[in-house]
Amino acid sequence: MDTQIIKVDKQNIDPNVIQQAGDIIKAGGLVAFPTETVYGLGGDALNPASSKKIYAAKGRPSDNPLIVHICCMEDLTPIVKEIPESAAKLAEAFWPGPLTLIFNKSDMVPYETTGGLDTVAVRMPVHPVAKAFIEAAGGYVAAPSANRSGRPSPTSAKYVAEDMTGRIEMILDSSDVEIGLESTIVDTTVEEPMILRPGYITREMLEEVLKSVGEDETMMTGDSKEAPKAPGMKYRHYAPKGDLTIVDGEERRVVEYINEQIQRLKKEGHKTGVIGTDGTIAEYCGDVCISAGDRKDEAAVARELYRILREFDDEGVTVIFSESFDMAGIGQAIMNRLLKAAGHKILHL
Repeated sequence: MDTQIIKVDKQNIDPNVIQQAGDIIKAGGLVAFPTETVYGLGGDALNPASSKKIYAAKGRPSDNPLIVHICCMEDLTPIVKEIPESAAKLAEAFWPGPLTLIFNKSDMVPYETTGGLDTVAVRMPVHPVAKAFIEAAGGYVAAPSANRSGRPSPTSAKYVAEDMTGRIEMILDSSDVEIGLESTIVDTTVEEPMILRPGYITREMLEEVLKSVGEDETMMTGDSKEAPKAPGMKYRHYAPKGDLTIVDGEERRVVEYINEQIQRLKKEGHKTGVIGTDGTIAEYCGDVCISAGDRKDEAAVARELYRILREFDDEGVTVIFSESFDMAGIGQAIMNRLLKAAGHKILHL
């Protein structure tokens, strides 16, 4: 299959390109497109065959639900049984934006899209290209991240092309994304809405709208044996090709420990990598040392994380060490992704 890669200026969107992409979706094909979080791999959410194509293109387990992307509130009602008060409040506060809400699905949504579940995950992205594309595609686009399953999610079209060329019909290239981590997912089908995946919309932000918000107890441990109710809950995700270990502890001890391990691993023939921060990166002796930015600027760290993991792959790094990050605010989302990328391998000094 030939994959078209077409540049789209989000400030001056070519309607002909968007219509071409929408027609591909309506015909049952797949299109990768930018959102404010990461690039998505879109198919017709109401077409079971399209959802099957998404799973096949990604190599994704079929019990891992897809998120249905919409472009207006009017399109929500037909695909859900009801809109709980909590969901209505969260949608009013954060849609369009990087928040996914889980509802009980209507019969309109096929089980192939929901991973066999009676619930459906729905999001309304704010990215102008995404909004225009979803409308042109018929209003309902199922889209996980546009990467091969298990790989770091793509924050630029370059990495979409690396994973998806020859597997899908089109890639809409609208430069790098703004946030860099997938949306926060909140289950609104339970009495106390529950965070299933942390993201840019933090628990503190959610609790400014709702009195109380819970968290799935396996969100940071990854030991759930249940079918995943939302993307990213069960399987190893976001992983670079190299072996990743997170090292947590007092800054000086972390630097010393990582450097000791790097010196040993270099002698064994490994190419080593380190994820540090602006305040520490110059102290590391790894072959490829990359700063995620200023530790105090969590949004910037989040934006850089997947790009850094991909760069280690580009450089052929075989062993990677990463500093840990604060578990509060967006830091919780950063650590959630790092832990999954490392297969929950973390060393506490």
